[in-house]
Amino acid sequence: MAGIRLDAVSKVYDGKYLAVDGVSLDVGDGEFMVLLGPSGCGKTTLLRMIAGLEEVTAGELWFGRTHATMLSPKDRGVALVFQNGALYPNRTARENIMFPLRMAGEDAAEASTKAAGLARILRIDAALDRLPRTLSGGQRQRVAIGRAIVRKPKIFLMDEPLSNLDATMRTELRQEIGAMARDLKVTTVYVTHDQIEALTLADRITVMRDGRIEDVGTPDQVFNDPATAFSAGFLGTPRINLMSAVVRVTAHHRVSLDFGSQSIQLPPIDKRSLILSSHDGGKVIVGARSDAFTPAADSGGAGQFSGRLRTLEFHGNQWIAFIECGAEMVNADLVGLSTVPKRARRALPSNGGSPNRHVAPHLAGLNNRLSALGTKARTRLGRPDRPAPLEPLAVPTHRRADLVIEIPAGAGLQTGTKVHLAVDTSRLHIFDESGRRVDRVNR
Repeated sequence: MAGIRLDAVSKVYDGKYLAVDGVSLDVGDGEFMVLLGPSGCGKTTLLRMIAGLEEVTAGELWFGRTHATMLSPKDRGVALVFQNGALYPNRTARENIMFPLRMAGEDAAEASTKAAGLARILRIDAALDRLPRTLSGGQRQRVAIGRAIVRKPKIFLMDEPLSNLDATMRTELRQEIGAMARDLKVTTVYVTHDQIEALTLADRITVMRDGRIEDVGTPDQVFNDPATAFSAGFLGTPRINLMSAVVRVTAHHRVSLDFGSQSIQLPPIDKRSLILSSHDGGKVIVGARSDAFTPAADSGGAGQFSGRLRTLEFHGNQWIAFIECGAEMVNADLVGLSTVPKRARRALPSNGGSPNRHVAPHLAGLNNRLSALGTKARTRLGRPDRPAPLEPLAVPTHRRADLVIEIPAGAGLQTGTKVHLAVDTSRLHIFDESGRRVDRVNR
């Protein structure tokens, strides 16, 4: 087995479109790493660079102690499962699973025995002699997984393998994938935009946006202790409440967060009070998940919100309430985005060829010294300049100006009435205007 190390890896298409922007990431030997993010964030491109299906424009890729940046796909010991399975339509399920073994020169009888054993584990043994077109979506994905793992790869890559399945089949196959990867103890990188898949499968989650890493941590860390406003907003249903606030510091150095028509005071012992005490009048973004609020009998404290209950949604064992509270809601998708369009960033000169292929004859003596070569080497290798720091958008307004909270079934609240909410200040996440936590996350 082998771990994976990405060192400032970038990918530029056509000399101008920056798809992956200086990503550095370590995946431990046997770890199940999930790349999570919206469509177009660069997660599949990153996966394909690990597999060798896309050339690395800049940076270095390592498998354990092996420098893999220029290795051909067949020499990487990597197996990839595509979103649609990508099975050979004219071969049976058995022949699809056997195919990598036969290509490696293994005896047909032995390869068939291995395929049959793996099919029993994947519960497709009854369908081994059927063609892909006669199989269900779940069966086809099981065949694709079997074909990928039958030759015991060092690294297992999966590109949204469950996105084409129905909800029941996704849940079932998700459990099998997680158990199988851990039983095999194979290093796995799994790409998805589904937060449930990420939270249930991952040892660690890497949240990506705009070709960059926003956050890396265990599912508990990324969900309950997010490093950025975007990471907080991408995970969780219903979505986290992100509110614009102004820091107010009293003469006694007490810190409160002013939301316009109401405010919340932070406890003096809260370390964020110390951080914000020198930023009187500064703007911050306050995040609070829906279960950080509790209906209160009346307005009688500094740690409370008040508002009008606009509407209710029934979710079985609970209600989701939408409350007009006068606070300015912030759109997590826009916080911290650069105002410079991605295509306008200086990347590579358009020379009509692949930068790595162009310098391949000279790379042998450069690979081990790339980090020390500085600006001259980056220019010679076609490495993109580092982008300017992100600039906050002027008005990152949320689509809906409602506070979203959870209330238990039978709470007796009615639409149109005024409600008071106690706020658990220990569960508030406070971000600066660029979307970074004011109490920085180190992990």
